[in-house]
Amino acid sequence: MFLQRHHRKAFMLSLMPRTPTASENPITVVGLDPGLANLGLGAVREAGKDAVYLDSELVRTSSKQAQDIRLEHLYHAVGDFLDTHQPHALAIEDQYFHQRGDIAFKVGQAVGVCLLAAKHHGVAVVSYGPMQVKQALVGSGKASKAQVAYMVRAMLELKKTPNSSHVADALALALTHLSSRRIGALG
Repeated sequence: MFLQRHHRKAFMLSLMPRTPTASENPITVVGLDPGLANLGLGAVREAGKDAVYLDSELVRTSSKQAQDIRLEHLYHAVGDFLDTHQPHALAIEDQYFHQRGDIAFKVGQAVGVCLLAAKHHGVAVVSYGPMQVKQALVGSGKASKAQVAYMVRAMLELKKTPNSSHVADALALALTHLSSRRIGALG
């Protein structure tokens, strides 16, 4: 009797559509650390339980340029990076500024053109706060930037830590999204 029920259950389960797991549908994620003067981009691809480094870039603009020129440069640089890597998602950092309103305003403009570029390229945007990134990579929301950069290097098996903290943060955001996706697949 047990054997009959077991076979019936196995048969019923085989008829049910199965939801693919994260590792069966590997994705590419671009991380973006927004800024007007320095904007970090990093692309990673899921490879089973690991992530593979694809590319990174530091986009710089000069304060000597007009604001609209700087924003246009960021828009095109982000668009070109998205075109190159065709990501499934763009992971961007939530911004928290409490004291420097002028910086928050400029970074906000940069975020706006990045979101517009993602929309024009059909890329879904997800955002993570700094503490979420630190928790996902280091295990502590109070980790230092150096600890996060070290974990980026270790997780992506890079020969050296990224030269720019903006690029390290962008790669950390992409890795955070992959980690979040894996946790979501478990739930």
